[in-house]
Amino acid sequence: MAKIECPKCNKVIETTGLVTVCPDCGQDMRGVMERLGSIDEDNRPKLGRNDSMTTHEYIVRTRNLWKVYQMGDVEVPALRGVDIDIRRGEYLSIMGPSGSGKSTLFNMVGGLDKPSEGSCFIEEVDMGQLDAFELAWLRCRKIGYIFQSFNLIPVMTALENVTLPMIFAGMTSDEMLERGQFLLDVVGLGDRLHHKPFELSGGQQQRVAVARALANAPAIILADEPTGNLDLQTGKEIIELLRRLNRESETTIISATHDLKMIDVSDRIVHIRDGQVERIDNRADIDLKIGTMDGQEEV
Repeated sequence: MAKIECPKCNKVIETTGLVTVCPDCGQDMRGVMERLGSIDEDNRPKLGRNDSMTTHEYIVRTRNLWKVYQMGDVEVPALRGVDIDIRRGEYLSIMGPSGSGKSTLFNMVGGLDKPSEGSCFIEEVDMGQLDAFELAWLRCRKIGYIFQSFNLIPVMTALENVTLPMIFAGMTSDEMLERGQFLLDVVGLGDRLHHKPFELSGGQQQRVAVARALANAPAIILADEPTGNLDLQTGKEIIELLRRLNRESETTIISATHDLKMIDVSDRIVHIRDGQVERIDNRADIDLKIGTMDGQEEV
């Protein structure tokens, strides 16, 4: 629970979510919320932070989550009543065949789409009830994204790509440069600061994407098929990097993937089929053996 004070009427408001208007005098509270969510370099871990407004065990919860797409006169359900609880600091993988609904679920958790029915809560805030400003505020400060196709801006250097999200969080130029260099060093690219994407390998581009996801020290990282465009060895390195970051910063990582190697580093694996949760496995309960055959890794 956080307490914020109205700068006009001095009303103290207790909230577990976002407040944009004072309920008493109607004062715009967005500036107060911006300061509350600003980055404090002295009081947070280097890679991540836990500045949550709540101390609830679960950082993500979905309740009876439905998403139905209208295709002309036909309704196509992508999600059908999904209920999931994701703990703070957990490494969770969402697996399922193409068309199972895992990417749709991923978009719901990331605030990139709104449910047709039901609710998705991030730190007890119902994403479906937020307006555009509130969603942007939450995504900027609470969620980092890693995409299969890297989604780097081709005309910008690695350092510029990493520091771009920091602009929207209100960091100064000196803070951005210092943190950007630190994050690229963390992912092993301290000597590639000024290289543009076309001058980097696929694995290096994905490392830049990982550093960019950590830019504003998010509470959650969403990784959408992070190894999908990488070779076997590079994909393994990215998986190990994500797991190390998860352990060191206690950042919650949610990965949508087809890669069975993700099972080995996940705390739990959610299997999605036909828009529903088929089952949830704990890593400790899975008998997984990884070996090699003709120089190729086998799961």
